[in-house]
Amino acid sequence: MNQRIVSDITDFIFVADEPRGADAIFLPGSPYPEPPEYAARLYRGGFAPLLVPAGGVSVKTGRFGGVQSKAEVYDKDYRTECEFMTDVLMKNGVPASAILGEDRSGHTRDNAFLSRRAADARGLEIRSALIVCRPFHARRCLMLYQLAFPEAEICVCPAAAGDGVTRENWFASEAGVDRVFGELARCGNQFVGDVKRCLGV
Repeated sequence: MNQRIVSDITDFIFVADEPRGADAIFLPGSPYPEPPEYAARLYRGGFAPLLVPAGGVSVKTGRFGGVQSKAEVYDKDYRTECEFMTDVLMKNGVPASAILGEDRSGHTRDNAFLSRRAADARGLEIRSALIVCRPFHARRCLMLYQLAFPEAEICVCPAAAGDGVTRENWFASEAGVDRVFGELARCGNQFVGDVKRCLGV
């Protein structure tokens, strides 16, 4: 593939910012422990006082699909992605009082918008946030959480997970290419209505 195409896709999909102080850390649904482990390190480092893990069960299977790495460490019978990530956070030094969980969403759009509903119900005003997610998920998470929290300044701090798909290697395997082009497709068609409403068209 032409190197310019690879570079342009990489720069679009794999958003990455340096961590900075924020009101909250958002955690979109994931069966991998590496993102919540990293979020816990950020919390312990004083980057944010609140963590918002989101995720219920798969819309395809109706259940949590199971822990995808470090299952010997995180070995409970988790019912939802939120329950799993909450356990990871607490095992890594985050107190329950610092966690605002959202456990009804089945996909990334609902991760964002139901997190907003949970924050509003608590009376929280989130003006800045970090998103901790898998690297290939970064652009879609940023777009959706920015739609749900338009007043907030949001940065993305990805955490490499057990799936191994990164900006440095996605183009070197069929699985990586499929994953990244799947994200491109979702960014192009998954929330057109939300964008149109924001633009007033």
